[in-house]
This record gives sequence, structure tokens and C-alpha cells, in this order.
Amino acid sequence: MPGNSLESRSFAPFRAAALLMMSLLCGAALAQSMPLENLAHFPRTTLTISTGGRLQRFRVWIADTPTREAQGLMFVRDLPADEGMVFPMRPPQVAYFWMKNTYIPLDMLFIGTNGRIAKIIVNARPFSLATLSSDVPVEAVIEIRGGEAKKLEFKVGQKVIWRMPAASAP
Repeated sequence: MPGNSLESRSFAPFRAAALLMMSLLCGAALAQSMPLENLAHFPRTTLTISTGGRLQRFRVWIADTPTREAQGLMFVRDLPADEGMVFPMRPPQVAYFWMKNTYIPLDMLFIGTNGRIAKIIVNARPFSLATLSSDVPVEAVIEIRGGEAKKLEFKVGQKVIWRMPAASAP
């Protein structure tokens, strides 16, 4: 029976890796060939992270389309400490990112389906092609200036609150 033999199962991880690489390459091709959209045209919202009695607020752009998601913060050369970008994941899924064409280090906060930080990657290296994963299904990924997560003492389990503006809601 095709797809059920020991031989075909042994290649399943390679097929999954090949599919992941193809999707990353397609995203890279899209990012390379598309004209960049001015971030001023992205929808914005305020995002709040509860850090043990303190509320940290960020003004974030929302990567609410596949094109905006592919662009992300590529080519941005400065990011104020209180700004960032949120990538909604509909439906929740394991998220994969890289830093191609990203000039500044970024911290990535992976937001679990319970609305809490599930994983933090600090100071993701600019221009790196290494795959950065949430490891678990998430409902959103937040990128902020590199070093801010440590400075503000963000921890796994902290609550994140944000709303999609009505004009951007699906």
C-alpha cells in the first residue's frame, strides 16, 4: 500500500523538511519580488503585556495579510523601544521565522492559544537564515526591538492583550 510501508515512513521527516524549505523559499521569493509596503499603511494597535504588576504597552503594526507577513520588519533600520509588529496566526499553528533582510536584532514573543507568552527568542541575529520556531501552536508572534524582553523582564506565562482593529478583522 503506497505511503504505508516502512520505507515510505522513513522518508516522512525528509518530506516534511522539504515542504518546510519550499514554503520558506516561496516566502523569500515573494519578499524579494514584491514591492515593499510602507509600514504607515499597515494597521496598528496597542498591545499590553502584564509583567508582575506592571503593564508594558507597545504600539504595533499588524502583519494581517500574507504579503505583509512576508515583509515583516525586513529592511527596518531602527525600531523604537515601545514599538513592534504582531503576526496573527489563523488558525493557531507552529510558527517559523527567519531574519533574512532584517537589519536589526529582534526579540520574538510567541503567544500561545491561552493568550500567554509560550516562548521567547532574544536578540535574533540580523540577516540570519536560521529557522526560528515557536515549537508549539501559537495564536500570534510579536517582534520587538532586540534586548527589550530581557530589559523588561518578560517571562513565559505572562499575559498578552491586543485586539485586531475592526477594519482588519477577518
